[in-house]
Amino acid sequence: MTEAVEYDVVVLGAGPVGENIADRTRAAGLSTAVVESELVGGECSYWACVPSKALLRPALARADARRVPGLAGAVQGPLDAEAVFAHRDYWTGNWKDDGQVDWLDSIGADVYRGHGRLYGIRKVAVTSPEGEHHVLAARHAVVVATGTRAVIPDLPGIVGARPWTSREATSARRVPGRLLIVGGGVVAAEMATAWQALGSRVTVLVRGSRLLPRMEPFAGELVAEALREAGAVVRTDVAVEAVVRDGSTGPVTVVLEGGETLEGDELLMATGRAPRTEDIGLDTVGLTPGDWIAVDDGCRVPGHDWLYAVGDVNHRALLTHQGKYQARIAGAAIAARAAGTGPLDTAPWGAHTATADTRALPQAVFTEPEAASVGLTRAEAERAGLRARAVDYDLGKVSGAGLYADGYRGRARMVVDLDREVLVGATFVGPGAAELLHAATIAVAGEVPIDRLWHAVPAFPTISEIWLRLLETYRG
Repeated sequence: MTEAVEYDVVVLGAGPVGENIADRTRAAGLSTAVVESELVGGECSYWACVPSKALLRPALARADARRVPGLAGAVQGPLDAEAVFAHRDYWTGNWKDDGQVDWLDSIGADVYRGHGRLYGIRKVAVTSPEGEHHVLAARHAVVVATGTRAVIPDLPGIVGARPWTSREATSARRVPGRLLIVGGGVVAAEMATAWQALGSRVTVLVRGSRLLPRMEPFAGELVAEALREAGAVVRTDVAVEAVVRDGSTGPVTVVLEGGETLEGDELLMATGRAPRTEDIGLDTVGLTPGDWIAVDDGCRVPGHDWLYAVGDVNHRALLTHQGKYQARIAGAAIAARAAGTGPLDTAPWGAHTATADTRALPQAVFTEPEAASVGLTRAEAERAGLRARAVDYDLGKVSGAGLYADGYRGRARMVVDLDREVLVGATFVGPGAAELLHAATIAVAGEVPIDRLWHAVPAFPTISEIWLRLLETYRG
């Protein structure tokens, strides 16, 4: 190996999480190197959040427009798939990362392209695409922000079937006539929404009893109902046993438990994520390759005072915005430790503690209808031992919702800790419901007393009046 180049901080992975770590450490005056083996900007920018929302936005806008009197008749035709793809390609930078690299340059972070591996304590070895080798030594911290990859189950015939993962589903340039989707989580629900709207005949196969199993039960139920009304087939409690592809370009067949077969032109396996840690040198520091990396609430790896794992790779919250939040917390902790300014603020909600990962975790699912939640579901609150009450209201009965769209259907729930009289969770399902989420996140993270929420007056006639209706229902 060549002689090591020293930095204050070395970041392994240049997705949104790694970029945010670099932003915080550079703002603190720490020299920072960022290592990336693919595109700077990561999974979210090129194969997940950004392209999926670009595909979904036309579908949701058309669905909304079709429920508006005076406009509905003008939007009955199909989506222009080529225009949708072009819009997606624009937002991914046509899968070029020049702009992201320029941004890292602008904050003074050095970018090393290539495969990075931990190389013992405080060191990272990088092999560039051209075969060059570098060793980077960190004075203060090494941060692992390598994210996750899609998991494809080991089924008979799966390799030859060449299934889509989330990457192919968000970057495809052709609308398949028939799309089979295996899975019931966010990727399955969002891609079913997008591709059904683009013209595919979609069939969703869910091993469990419902879509979106991590949300309140009514969220998955309303999304499944809308998918069926749009023409998709949604089947629950089914298991795939094998996959067969007819030649190199022919149709793909899935074999269900019991022998039933279904045929499609493409197959999307939306069956979970695994950490990208199998070949990053974890073994050189006493950790297990391929495992999730356990961290404390400041995202530091126990027993390694120089090593941090931030974002999906630590399995605390597999969401881009939450990984960026962790990056801000960890970046502040790294800077404080480097400056030696005294004890860190590690109390709940402190400057160096990622408390929101467990108490105020927000998520928006851009299906039709949208589903958005923060904090605990009723079941989670009960499992946590809280004396909790769930308060429900028909979102479609709010005046703002009726003005938003004819026949508006939706539901809202807030979960209240009765002993403290504060919200610990909220869920909204309905067209445009994702825009209700941040108010709920503030209420949960801020532990705003119910009595004070009465003084947060929603404007009339907005969908946000749901807050007043929930509070009235709670009061009785």
